[in-house]
Amino acid sequence: MRKDVRILLVGEPKVGKTSLIMSLVSEEFPDEVPPRAEEITIPADVTPERVPTHIVDYSEAEQSDEQLYQEITKANVICIVYSVNNKKSIEKVTSHWIPLINERTDKDSRVPLILVGNKSDLVEHSSMETILPIMNQYSEIETCVECSAKNLKNISELFYYAQKAVLHPTGPLYSPEEKEMKPSCIKALTRIFKISDLDNDGILNDNELNFFQRTCFNIPLAPQALEDVKNVVRKNMTDGVKDNGLTLKGFLFLHTLFIQRGRHETTWTVLRRFGYDDDLELTQEYLFPLFKIPPDCTTELNHNAYLFLQSVFDKHDKDRDCALSPDELKDLFKVFPYMPWGPDVNNTVCTNEQGWITYQGYLSQWTLTTYLDVQRCLEYLGYLGYSIIQEQESQAAAITVTRNKRIDLQKKQTQRSVFRCNVLGARGCGKSGFLQAFLGRNLVRQKRIREDHKSYYAISTTYVYGQEKYLLLHEVLPDVEFLSEADLACDVVCLVYDISNPRSFEYCAKVYKKHFMDSKTPCVIIAAKSDLHEARQYYSLSPLDFCRKHKLHPPQLFTCNTTEAPSKDLYTKLTTMAMYPHAKLRCMCGCNRCTYCICHNLLNSELVRSVKAKFSSAVLNRCSFSFVWLALFLFALHLFTCY
Repeated sequence: MRKDVRILLVGEPKVGKTSLIMSLVSEEFPDEVPPRAEEITIPADVTPERVPTHIVDYSEAEQSDEQLYQEITKANVICIVYSVNNKKSIEKVTSHWIPLINERTDKDSRVPLILVGNKSDLVEHSSMETILPIMNQYSEIETCVECSAKNLKNISELFYYAQKAVLHPTGPLYSPEEKEMKPSCIKALTRIFKISDLDNDGILNDNELNFFQRTCFNIPLAPQALEDVKNVVRKNMTDGVKDNGLTLKGFLFLHTLFIQRGRHETTWTVLRRFGYDDDLELTQEYLFPLFKIPPDCTTELNHNAYLFLQSVFDKHDKDRDCALSPDELKDLFKVFPYMPWGPDVNNTVCTNEQGWITYQGYLSQWTLTTYLDVQRCLEYLGYLGYSIIQEQESQAAAITVTRNKRIDLQKKQTQRSVFRCNVLGARGCGKSGFLQAFLGRNLVRQKRIREDHKSYYAISTTYVYGQEKYLLLHEVLPDVEFLSEADLACDVVCLVYDISNPRSFEYCAKVYKKHFMDSKTPCVIIAAKSDLHEARQYYSLSPLDFCRKHKLHPPQLFTCNTTEAPSKDLYTKLTTMAMYPHAKLRCMCGCNRCTYCICHNLLNSELVRSVKAKFSSAVLNRCSFSFVWLALFLFALHLFTCY
């Protein structure tokens, strides 16, 4: 919505422009004597549209042509005043004023014009018969108002229509020549329809229409009013109403009818509620609400945001196979001005055997976007209408900013749900295979991935002591000397080497000693391609001795050359290390002696299960089942952090 309106009055001498302004002021401020002025300002609280209004009176006798041209470029609306009893002043409208104004404005952004017939008190007849052909000839003319400055006839109406022409212009919405809405307006209203169609069945039922009405106008429609609206559509269109609901064609017809009947403000109210500006583009304020992230904090989606995204997924997963086919994905993103997800997304998240993004993969991609680029996430949620459907001030309400990582380390606990693991290694060591294995793809499936569809990220869920967490793997390009801050900023580091390549481990050793030896970030050495013959590494220390010297876990054997989907155990251990970087795990080998293995086995032991069953049975009436689990978890965590 505009902050103010600038109205320019032009016309031949002695048509009464000044009298019109003085009449308006005297009508609104009867106790004041209006001064003669070239420009006056009417406060917002006394204007019909509650917007401050500047009214400029151009006087040919007192001002130059250059001043006129400047005022034309600054004006939001121009009133061409003529005298209804002066035929020459009417002729000048088309012979002088309209051509002059059009010369000074761009064709694609013409200023709306209003024809004002003053001195209607001096004649018995109306000038409308003469004016109507002019209005039909020039589409930029919004309306014509006949008034009288002497007896104050239609003075307030004149300035109401002037404000309306600016705040609710016809031009962006409707083409008078073709008698139909413009494509940009149809596109915007189609997006609004799709957002409001909560079950994606192609019609707005009574509940959806009422939600739409409350959203835009703050009041629901009475049942009879709903039926009246649908009856109007039925009388004019055969396919405007279906199954007692409003179709897209019916929805567009209603707005065309509003515009044709001069009720532009109805359509503009809807458009602006859904984030559109005067050019029918989504505003920057709507797409990118103010959002600040303190240093060392990350961004995650909150519970309500996941529920919203789940509802969006459900309404587009028409075959209920828990995956989005290419057509379903395309339908989901029809409310976007472009396709936000490229083919690389299919290699970033989990997909089914057909290569379609699963429900888990869909949520993972949203989690990834929120973590890496929260502004883009806000933009995407804006296209989906998050703030409207969830009735929030903006889509910033969907984002949680996590606690500073240093505080997490001090308190030795975290509430974060997303953890980043940077994967480094020499070229060809198996980093990409390590990422794809996390998504459940063995070597056979990985070979089907096209090079131009490759992704340097992989994200999925793991479970750490019964808690679902997201692990984000990022493949860092091999460059020991020029690793950026982003390459080093993470929760856990994987240094990958190829056991069959004798020169592969040297890169890992150099990176560790240069960037991570004095860091508090947990590091793990991954011995990739463990199905191949192990070669002796051309480094002063063997990988195992290197790990012992620097008090690291022994190299973790890994291969994606398996018949089934690769195991997720290693990724669970990485997530555990990211969650508890202060805990000094002695090994990750499943030896049943280290802290990790003791805690893991404890939680799954028959003894704990038996104690849990007996204990929960004994205290069933006094405390909840979850409390029992909490006590067991805290006991295990105590053991876990003692070493």
